[in-house]
Amino acid sequence: MSADGEPGRLTRTTAWARGLGTPLRDYLRTETGGAVVLLVAALAALVWANVDHGAYERVWTTELSIRLGGWTLAASLRHWVNDGLMALFFLVVGLEARRELDLGELRERRRLLLPAAAALGGMTAAVGVFLAFNAGGDAAGGWGVALSTDTAFAIGILALVGPRLSGRMRVLLVTLLVVDDLIALAVIALAYSTALAAVPLVVAGALLAAVLVVRAAGVRRGWVYALLGVALWVAVWRSGIDPVVVGLLMGLLTVARPAARADLEEATDRFRDFREQPTAELAQVARTSVEQALSPNERLQHRFHPWSSYAIVPLFALANAGIPLGGGFLGDALRSPVTLGIVLGYVVGKPLGVLAAARVAQRMGRGAVALPVGWGALAGTGAAAGVGFTVALLIAERAFHGTRLREATLGVLLSVLLAPLVSGALFGGIARLPRRRRLRLLVGDADVLEDLALPVDPDFDHVRGPAHASVTLVEYGDFECPYCGQAEPIVRELLTDDGDLRYVWRHLPLPDVHPHAELAAEAAEAAAEQGAFWEYHALLFDQQDALRPQDLVAHAERLGLESDRFRRELREREHEGRVARDVESADLSGVAGTPTFFVNGARHHGAYDVEALKAAVQAARARALVAAGG
Repeated sequence: MSADGEPGRLTRTTAWARGLGTPLRDYLRTETGGAVVLLVAALAALVWANVDHGAYERVWTTELSIRLGGWTLAASLRHWVNDGLMALFFLVVGLEARRELDLGELRERRRLLLPAAAALGGMTAAVGVFLAFNAGGDAAGGWGVALSTDTAFAIGILALVGPRLSGRMRVLLVTLLVVDDLIALAVIALAYSTALAAVPLVVAGALLAAVLVVRAAGVRRGWVYALLGVALWVAVWRSGIDPVVVGLLMGLLTVARPAARADLEEATDRFRDFREQPTAELAQVARTSVEQALSPNERLQHRFHPWSSYAIVPLFALANAGIPLGGGFLGDALRSPVTLGIVLGYVVGKPLGVLAAARVAQRMGRGAVALPVGWGALAGTGAAAGVGFTVALLIAERAFHGTRLREATLGVLLSVLLAPLVSGALFGGIARLPRRRRLRLLVGDADVLEDLALPVDPDFDHVRGPAHASVTLVEYGDFECPYCGQAEPIVRELLTDDGDLRYVWRHLPLPDVHPHAELAAEAAEAAAEQGAFWEYHALLFDQQDALRPQDLVAHAERLGLESDRFRRELREREHEGRVARDVESADLSGVAGTPTFFVNGARHHGAYDVEALKAAVQAARARALVAAGG
């Protein structure tokens, strides 16, 4: 709400719909903004290290210790950042991976095969290029530096240079990044950890088992998992394995689920209790009920993702990207096989490996493994993935020392500069092609994973627009919901401007928060019986503050409807079953809040402004045209 009491500009669903899974759009927006902060931090580290390298090293090699009696945990400030804070970064990566597996397109497991193969191919090719420059030398052991793509920079690059129809490219890229990080952390644990200590390793195994037990028991107390997670992190550190893997494991074990209608209604009841008796005890009960309506995955994402993107990863860059470039180092490093192997591994090896592995996986799958985007989009996305930073510097710090470490760091930083140029050049070339060829290269022909459980039935649903339109937009709405009211003129504008769009309205009244919505929906059905559904629909949204029974009758009279018949149908609740069927279909589709849109059967996540909905419609139309051979 704005200060004058009017609803502010609509940018997302109501709070009741936010539990449907953290929108990928929000994740990408945070990562994209974080990439800018990360770049600034990396540049600041370079400036600091070249102005006063001694001061830079003194700060980051300062020892920080924790003592409990005779027990001590001590490390440099740099190591606390690299091994401690970065565990939270990988917690966020694990949360995102689990969310996509539970709620995203990857819930259909076969869709994971091609991105996983592409990620593995890109990593293998990048390492192969590095070893081509360094095999047989003392630097060969640092092959892992060329392994892992940086999440924040890669998503930022795609947002910067990718085309507007890039939603599925971003999903593909996130999947690549998750597989990439899993493999990279396994490499750190197995190839770049110190000698293993048996006792801490056994303790770590027992603690991991304890996490699985409390999870299976349905324990929902966050402090229990936090305590076990910290203990597991300490045990893994003591065992000699890099402890950042703990963050990823905890994230992957954190379930993502849609908000259940029963949980949302329970939260509403507890808030009403607090409203009637505003006590501290009832406030705590209401707060707990609201939080538990959301999945633990979303709660942790909301809490830690901004800290990860805007604080932890930039702090990591500040601690590790500072290398002195003077004294002839820059010229020597640009000829070093370490620097060249890393740069070419990322910028050349990664994209080529992604393309080759995807092609092999598609052929071996014989139609069961579909490419989610066109081959041009895959090439541009693979080029965006040709950037290393976070994990690359983690491995470099373990694999190299002295001049070799500085050369490796320079190679990683150069990939940050070159990857966007290569990706931008590829997408720029595609943009100059004729429309049909451009769409084929960008969109591909993979089927869309449909979220809409009940298909549109023109004989039952309320439909506007041409029957054979290439795009169908379905909205679940509530006539009393202010967000639906703000979405309505946006939908009208889309229908006015787009002659190839079919729009379907389905009822989802939320009586626990909108007491007049259910009767308003039934009134709209009574108007439909007299052939005036859309006129009445428009009038209800124009008069959202007038939805009492007498108002509903007055609206019908204003439209010239037969008022006696209208009153009788409303009084006898003749259309209650018709509205209930829409509500049941919403439940089957996992819809708990309004407005919720589906574009050609796929749920639309994110903003509901004209540009966002128009972009979703255009992307769906492009896929439809390619599928039809247009």
